[in-house]
This record gives sequence, C-alpha cells and structure tokens, in this order.
Amino acid sequence: MSAQPETSRKQAYEASKLAKRLRHQVGQAIADFNMIEDGDKVMVCLSGGKDSYTLLDILLSLQARAPVRFELIAVNLDQKQPGFPEHVLPQYLRDRSIPFHIIEQDTYSTVTRVIPEGKTMCSLCSRLRRGALYAWAAANGITRIALGHHRDDILGTFFLNMFYQGSLKAMPPKLRSDDGRHVVIRPLAYCRESDIAEYARARQFPIIPCNLCGSQENLQRKAVSRMLDDWERMHPGRSETIFRALGNVAPSQLADRQLFDFVSLGARDGNMPADVHAWLAGAPDGE
Repeated sequence: MSAQPETSRKQAYEASKLAKRLRHQVGQAIADFNMIEDGDKVMVCLSGGKDSYTLLDILLSLQARAPVRFELIAVNLDQKQPGFPEHVLPQYLRDRSIPFHIIEQDTYSTVTRVIPEGKTMCSLCSRLRRGALYAWAAANGITRIALGHHRDDILGTFFLNMFYQGSLKAMPPKLRSDDGRHVVIRPLAYCRESDIAEYARARQFPIIPCNLCGSQENLQRKAVSRMLDDWERMHPGRSETIFRALGNVAPSQLADRQLFDFVSLGARDGNMPADVHAWLAGAPDGE
C-alpha cells in the first residue's frame, strides 16, 4: 500500500473531525444564547476573510438539518478599495446558489481622507461598515445579523478593554444594537481561530485579504494576540479557561457598585448616612 492513499485518508478523517467539531460548537452557541429562532431572516456579513466564509459555510450546514426554519442571505460591503477583486464573492456565492447582496459604498475614500497616514484605520472603518450593514438590514426585514467574530476575538477585546479602557467587557455572543433596532449574533463565539484557519484551508475558500490598513503590526490588538499566543504555548488550555471565566462572573467578588449593593451589605440601618458618605468621599489621604 502506497503512502499517498494513506495520507489522503488521514487528511480526510481530520477534516471531517474538524468540521464536526465546528458544527457542534456553533450549534451549542446558538442554543446557549438562543441566537436563531423559527422564521428568522439571518444576514451573514461576508467580508471575504476566513472567519466569515467559515461562518456562512457552517450555518448553511446547520440550516439543512435544523429543527427550525430560517433564511440565510450573505451580504458583502464593497468599500471601493483600489484593486479589490469585486468578482470573487459574487462568483463564489452564485456557484453555490447562495442568496446574496453586495452593498456598494465608498468608505475607503472617507477613511483615507479622515485618518492621517500611518494611523490606525480599523475603528473608523468598522463604524462606517457597521452603519452601512445595519441600514441595509433595517430596509430588508433582517431579524438577525451574524458576524464572524470567534473566541480569540472575544478574548482579545476583553484584554484590550481591561488594559486600555479600565473596564471588564468583551464581545458578547448576542447583543442588541445601540439604537435598539437590530439583534447581532456571533455563532463562532466558541470556535478557536486556529480551527477556523485550518477549516478555511481545507475548504479552499477564495480568501480576499483586507489591505486597507496594511499590516499595522504594532496595533494594540496584535500585541494582545501575541500575548495570548505566548500564554497558550507556555500553558496550553489557558485561553479556554479565561473564556469560560467570561461566563462565570461573581459580581460580589468584584468592585462594581452598579452590579452589587456593597453599600447596604452589613450596614446596621441598611444604608450609609449621606453626610458620612460625603465626608469619606472627600477626606484627604490619611485623615
């Protein structure tokens, strides 16, 4: 027996196992957070990157066997970047008979005009992209907006907020938009980026790189990602443990007075007199 068929069988087995794991993780996230219900019209935001391709592919697989009926439509925002291969996504989606829509909006010119050369463009680009997608969703009866953020994105956002904003928050698997009009879901919330990358390679998705901002290797998110990678190499499983902690919060063991009533805890009359509170709040150090 030649080594070639044996290698091929092993690769096929590993690919099947990976696909099954991702389907399970996505299905579990959908169930845990009630992301998709019967009759939903789900807009899958497709950028052309590995994450959004994988999200769409897994949702299509689950749709075929789901106990509830829901509609999927892939939506891409063509930001008019010079050299953007605008034919790639329509061709891929037509070949797979996937309903889709391409929004054409020149956010590229806006970002490059407003942001000085060499500065981070991601924040403004993200806001403009989100606005265009939300507007299309509102005009087309979308009930769920699915984004391709994965577990590593969520962890990275958690540490960015802690290190640079002084807050304990991340990307929730499900949220309502600030204007209250949209429900946003992240079905890949339980999936590792390394698994997604491997799946995308195996499925040979026609990846379109984001070259609007260049490499920008010194971005804060890149630094946090390297930190998490280093931790994972030194202590395998640490990222999974930290992610579990995001769903296992004990407000009484933190210091957020909006989440837990520390003032009344143990107070003899149930509250602290206003004059005492004011004195303590304004007392000089050591007084």
